[in-house]
Amino acid sequence: TGYYGDGRNAIIVFAACFLPDSSRTDYNYVMENLFLYVISTLELMVAEDYMIVYLNGATPRRKMPGLGWMRKCYQMIDRRLRKNLKSFIIVHPSWFIRTVLAVTRPFISSKFSSKIQYVNTLAELREMIPMEYVNIPDSIVK
Repeated sequence: TGYYGDGRNAIIVFAACFLPDSSRTDYNYVMENLFLYVISTLELMVAEDYMIVYLNGATPRRKMPGLGWMRKCYQMIDRRLRKNLKSFIIVHPSWFIRTVLAVTRPFISSKFSSKIQYVNTLAELREMIPMEYVNIPDSIVK
């Protein structure tokens, strides 16, 4: 997590490589509670505009969140948080992520769709956002 602008705008970094393996017997329970934790944290941190950086690199398919979970997350996010989101940056997007977003595009708002940006390299990300307070896990850097 970091900040940009006058220090009130948050950059939320979400590394998918740390998500639980979908083969866990309690996977749905863990993911539900993870989402509730993320939302409550966002509500406390976000005073103004914010961006989410989703690090997809070094993430095996079995750790990527499912389409149903992503849809539920989007639906449960408070209107204020959806409105204040300025960009949703997906770093190292896989064909699966691109396909899922292409298929779901008709079902999500055009305003939200316009906030999604794909970034193929960390160098490209550095050109978009200040990286001094953004922690990138070593496994993704490699």
